[in-house]
This record gives sequence, structure tokens and C-alpha cells, in this order.
Amino acid sequence: MKRTGPTNILVRKLIDELRRTARVHNARAWLRVAEELEKPRRARRAVNVSKINRYARDNEMVVVPGVVLGAGFIDKKVTVVALRASRTALRKLREAGCTFMTISEALKVNPTASNVRIIV
Repeated sequence: MKRTGPTNILVRKLIDELRRTARVHNARAWLRVAEELEKPRRARRAVNVSKINRYARDNEMVVVPGVVLGAGFIDKKVTVVALRASRTALRKLREAGCTFMTISEALKVNPTASNVRIIV
């Protein structure tokens, strides 16, 4: 059987937008995020807030090509970019002074993918 990729039209458009931005701005990070999003939904990443706290640095843009979950705590001021986040994760990020944005918003803010760390 031929693999078709994501069936959600919004995710497909996001993947196209990621590839286009990566090509125009020579940003390999966005290409890596597009490759991760092309995986089946059951194989996408689910990253806890504690893992973001462990690997991120202050004032860094952390990209999660999947879902952010709320287990653990965070004490660093980072910008978290993900496909979506749970309510608990959003609450913990807000309490820590972090900002959350979707991947399409991050493409507009940072098309060159500078100061980006991908956590998978």
C-alpha cells in the first residue's frame, strides 16, 4: 500500500508552507519540522514541559513537531512552538512567563529559523 501522508488538509498546507519557507530562506530547521509532520499521526512527537525545561536555553525558540503535554515544570523563559498543546501545558507555560505559538505563526515571525531548537 502506498503511503499517503497526513490526511488533514491543514497539516498538508502547513507542510507545504514549511518546505517553501525552508527553500526560500535556506532554513534547514523548517525542512526537518516538515519531515517530522509528514509522519503518521500515531508516530508524531508528544513532548512534556519537563523535557523542554531540560534541553532549552533562555530566550530560545523551541519547536515541537507534535503536541506539548503538561507533565513536569518549566522555569526558563522560552518561546514554545508546536502543532498544539494541552490545557495544562499552556497553563504551565503561561505561569512561567513563556510564550506559545503555532508553527504557522512562527514561520511568519522567524522565517530564517534563527535561534531555533527542535525537540523530538
